Parts: sequence; structure tokens; C-alpha cells
Amino acid sequence: MAEIYLNEIAHGRSGDKGDTSNVCVYARKPEYYKIIEREVTPERLKEFFGDMVKGEIVRYELPTLGGFNFVMRHALGGGATMSLRLDSLGKSMGSAVMRLKIHVEDGEVS
Repeated sequence: MAEIYLNEIAHGRSGDKGDTSNVCVYARKPEYYKIIEREVTPERLKEFFGDMVKGEIVRYELPTLGGFNFVMRHALGGGATMSLRLDSLGKSMGSAVMRLKIHVEDGEVS
């Protein structure tokens, strides 16, 4: 078993609306979809972001697109006009998710 960064098998997009951030994670190859499904869960992201995401994280599966949409509530310190964070928008959260370390079996990633 090996540990890799998510960005080795996925790419993504992210955005925000108020205090909610959403991150879409897309498999770079169809066979990577199952790895992402197994490794990138709302629980893992909640642990990864810690106190930064105060609300729930919901995962929506998009198998025909080879991806997942994660909606993170109360994730932006109140949103652009309320937050004291340096980056109060959700754009950087997609980059952060790509730095999530995941586990893959030998030969699972080519």
C-alpha cells in the first residue's frame, strides 16, 4: 500500500456561496473513481479541515462525470463580507483538498 496526494489521480473545481464552499473532485481516469469514492469521504474531509469547517459536509456522487461534489456548510468564516480570514472565498479549498493524502493499493494507480 502506498500513500499519495489526491491530485495525482484527480483534479477539481471549487467555489462558494455565502458561508458554504463546494469542491468538485474528478477522477483523471475512469478507474480512479472507485479509489476516490473509497478514500475521499465527508468524514475524511471533516478531519482534514478540522475546525475550519464548522458545519456538515455532504458528498454528492456524479458517476457519469467521474466525480463527486462536496458541499461544506459554515466553512468560510461567515463568507466574503463577514470573515476575518485572509481568503474568505471557497476557491482555495479545492486546492487544499488536492493535498489530501490517500492510500492506494500496489498497482491501483498507473
